[in-house]
Amino acid sequence: MILRGKCHKFGNDVNTDYIISGKYKFKTLDMNELAKHVMEDLDPDFYNKITPGDFIVAGSNFGCGSSREQAPLAIKYAKIGAVIAKSFARIFYRNAINTGLPVIECDTDKINAGDELEVDLSKGIIRNLTTGEDIPIKPLPEVMIKILNDGGLIEHFKKYGTFNF
Repeated sequence: MILRGKCHKFGNDVNTDYIISGKYKFKTLDMNELAKHVMEDLDPDFYNKITPGDFIVAGSNFGCGSSREQAPLAIKYAKIGAVIAKSFARIFYRNAINTGLPVIECDTDKINAGDELEVDLSKGIIRNLTTGEDIPIKPLPEVMIKILNDGGLIEHFKKYGTFNF
């Protein structure tokens, strides 16, 4: 799985209410509508800046806070290619994989806003196309790559009729 897009950078401790504000997630379950408000509290114009495949890049503890699946789903429906961070809150990480949103752990200090990135999940590397630097990533287990390739855990189950690991 190779992903390519532009970096949109945020800091540490981006919680699920920053990802999708409670004022929206309690009004609708329409993920396409929620996607329009992703990261709005940190960058009010975020949705208008992104193009399909772009990356959210952050520091430590991305996705802390609530365990609701709306946060990774809203990011996925905004057509973000992956979230790249130094670390993730455990429940957010698992919800992201289960919903088919790639989450990648690595040192994000050498990635700047606007950098063009190419992510190769199989090889475990991010190539910063802007700087020419290669950044190693924490490899995802094959089972997680399989779930991501299938579009999430539910889609994986629909495809195989069971958990085919």
